[in-house]
Amino acid sequence: MERRDRIILQKVLSEINVAQEMMGHCSLDQFKQSEMLMRAVSMTVINIGELVKNLTDETRFAYPHIPWKAIAGFRDVAAHKYQTLRMEDVYETVMADFPSLKEQIEEIL
Repeated sequence: MERRDRIILQKVLSEINVAQEMMGHCSLDQFKQSEMLMRAVSMTVINIGELVKNLTDETRFAYPHIPWKAIAGFRDVAAHKYQTLRMEDVYETVMADFPSLKEQIEEIL
């Protein structure tokens, strides 16, 4: 793996950690009641998607079990269609998907 990809994956981990720390154990209702939290967590989703887009094809092909395309696609929705972005999807992504993504990236590194 190229050094650049390793750095990108470390940054992805950092963004995941930030999102998880911000969310803590809040419920979906608590999340949806905080405009600041929704915007901040959505930004981490955007950051992760943008980082993933910068990985080399070699790295993405080496780990096909990670849904790289879906991660980048969710970033596009969050960034370009924010008005229609479902906060339930953002919440579910952080609470359900980020833990396994974090584990998979830690294994790669």
